[in-house]
Amino acid sequence: MSACTFCGHHDASLDLLPLLQTAIESLITGKRVSRFYVGNHGNFDSMALSALREAKRNHPHISYFVVLAYMPVEKDAFPIYGDAETLFPAGLETAPRRFAITYRNRWMVGQSDFLIAYVRRSFGGAAQTLNYAKNRLTIINLA
Repeated sequence: MSACTFCGHHDASLDLLPLLQTAIESLITGKRVSRFYVGNHGNFDSMALSALREAKRNHPHISYFVVLAYMPVEKDAFPIYGDAETLFPAGLETAPRRFAITYRNRWMVGQSDFLIAYVRRSFGGAAQTLNYAKNRLTIINLA
């Protein structure tokens, strides 16, 4: 079973959604990817989640998880996600809050074989994750 994760800029345009859907579909049908990990910060992550929900309707065998960087204090802290959609990696609770997103992103890379990215800048969290994933994963950059 192969897995895929995502990284992209928080200000990504909604125009990317069709490209994202096509990339996900290609991995499911062409590379037999059946597990996906996505973050929960910004437009790119929101689009990826939307595309994964749609892909799940067409391919019920796949699974996807919204990987949280912070432990929710209240159950209603993330009302747009279903209980079965979220995952909080073991050990992340000890990460300093300042570095929690970076730790979470590295955890997702470590679980994956593929990365779908939208990285146009050489700075920021998406660029850091892409650089970390180089030489570790097969990368599809939509930028």
